[in-house]
Amino acid sequence: MYAFVKKLSSLTEPASGPAPLDYPFAESDVARLHQIAGCAGNGEGGNAASIDDGTWQGMLMPAYFERLAAGASIFGKQQLYRDLRGGVGDGARDALTARLALLQEDPRIELLDAVARPLRDADCEIASLLFEEGLASAPRWAGKCWLLMVGLAVSVAAVAFSPLAWLGALFFLFQMVAVQARYHAVIESWNRKRVSVQMMLRTCSLGAAASHPALAPFAATGADAGRINRALQPSAMQALSMVGAYLDWFLQANVEHYFRSVRLVARERAFLQRCFHLCAQFDADLALARQRADFETCQARRGAGLRFDAAVHPLIEAPDPLSIDVVNGAFVSGQNGVGKSTLLRTVGLNLLTARAFGFCYARAALCPMLPVVASMQSEDSLLGGASLYVAELTRARELLEAAARERCVFIIDEIFRGTNHLESVSSAAAVLDELADGNLVLVSSHNLVLAGLLGHRLDALCVSRDANGTLALAPGVLADTNGISLLAQHGFSAQVDAKARRVFAWLEGFMAQPAGAGDVLSAPTPARAA
Repeated sequence: MYAFVKKLSSLTEPASGPAPLDYPFAESDVARLHQIAGCAGNGEGGNAASIDDGTWQGMLMPAYFERLAAGASIFGKQQLYRDLRGGVGDGARDALTARLALLQEDPRIELLDAVARPLRDADCEIASLLFEEGLASAPRWAGKCWLLMVGLAVSVAAVAFSPLAWLGALFFLFQMVAVQARYHAVIESWNRKRVSVQMMLRTCSLGAAASHPALAPFAATGADAGRINRALQPSAMQALSMVGAYLDWFLQANVEHYFRSVRLVARERAFLQRCFHLCAQFDADLALARQRADFETCQARRGAGLRFDAAVHPLIEAPDPLSIDVVNGAFVSGQNGVGKSTLLRTVGLNLLTARAFGFCYARAALCPMLPVVASMQSEDSLLGGASLYVAELTRARELLEAAARERCVFIIDEIFRGTNHLESVSSAAAVLDELADGNLVLVSSHNLVLAGLLGHRLDALCVSRDANGTLALAPGVLADTNGISLLAQHGFSAQVDAKARRVFAWLEGFMAQPAGAGDVLSAPTPARAA
C-alpha cells in the first residue's frame, strides 16, 4: 500500500492542489459515443435496442443521469450514457458485475479517484476524433518550415549587397504570416483535443503503475501510453511564452508540431481507441460504485415477468418502497395524486438500470432485460401545431412500431386524454390490446372501464396508501375515486359539488363498470370482407 501511494503521489498533483474542473459538457458531447455506436448499444447477443427520446424524457432520465454521473469525466459520462441509453448484453453486464465486485472487495476509492483524476482535466470530448473523424493529411511541405527561416535570413543578409533583397525578406515574412493565419484556429482546436488525449494516456500510465486488481487491464498499456504521451507533448522551449512565440513565428514550431502529432494519433489510433475504452469504462465503474455506496441496490436477475421487492426511485428524497409482481402486465388504478406516475417511473428507471448496469434500486429484483418504451402523458405541441390527441396518436403509433420490431416493456401513463370519453376508451383499448399481445405492458388510467376490457391481457392493480401513509399495491380496481371530493378541497362551492355527484351517480350505473366488458376484446375479431 505505501509503495503504491508513494508512486501515485509522484505522478499526480498534491492533494492541496486545485480540484479538477467539472466542465459543463453539452448533452450532444455526452451522447457522441452512443451516436457513434449507431444507437444500437454495445451488447453481445442481448436485446440492446436504444431507448427513444420520448422514453428518455418521460422517465426523467436526464435528471437521473446528472446525479449518476456527478464527478465523472467526459469519458465516464459518455460510457454511462451509452450503456444507459443503449443497454448492454448479458456478457457485458456480467463483466461489469465482476468489476464492481472488485471495487467493493478492495475499496481504495481515493487511490482509484486519483488515477482517474487526469480524465476530469480533459475539456474536450475525443470520441469523435478517435472513432469517427478523418484526420488531416500533412502537406508535402510539412517538416520543411525551417526553410522559411533560412530564406528570411539569407534575404536579410543579401540586403548588404542589394536593397532588392528586402523583397525576398518580405516574401518569406508573408509566407510565415500566411501559414500562421491559415492554421491558427485549426491548431487551437487540435491542442484541446491533443491535451484530452494526453490526459487519457496519463490515466493509462497511472493505472499501469498501480497495484489495484480493478486496474489490471491497464498493465499492458503503460509503456506505450507513456511513449505516445511524451511524443505528443510540445518541446520545453515551446512551453516558454516568449521563446515559444518566436519559434512559432519564425520556425513555425506550432505548425510542425501539429502535423507531427496528427500523424502520431493517426498511426496509433487503434491503441488510443483501446485506451479510450479502458478509461471510459474505468471512470464509469467508479461512478457506479459511488452510486451503489449511496443507495441500497440489488443484483437484477433475468426473468420473464416483473418482480420488485421494496423498489425506490433514487431521485426522490424519502421514497416509499414499492413492491410489484406482474407476469404479463398490469392495469394500474388509484386516486388522483396517490403516486401512479411515480410508481411507473420507479419501475421504468429500475428496468433501465437493470438492463444497462445489472442492478436495481430495490431489495430484490427479477425482470426481463428488454428495451423499455414509455409514454408519459403527452401534451399539446404549440410549436409543432399538434393538438393533444394528435400528439397522443403519434406516440401510440411509435409504440406499435416498436412492438412490431421486437419484444418490449411498455410503460404508459394515461392514454388518449385528448378526445371524448367513448373514443378515448375505444382507441385506448384497441392499442393496449395490441401492445399486450406478446409484450409486458404497465398502464395507468382514470378510465377504469379499461380494466375490464383488458382483463384477459393485464392484471388489475390498485395503488393506495395504508393507515401509515405508505404506498401499497393490491389486486383489483379503484373503488373509491376522489376526483369529485377534490372539488370541495380546492374551493368549489357545495352546489357544484352536489351537481357533480348527481351526474356521477347517473353515469356510474352503466358506464364505469359495464357488464360483459371482458368479452369485447377477448372474442375473435371477425375477418373483413375482401
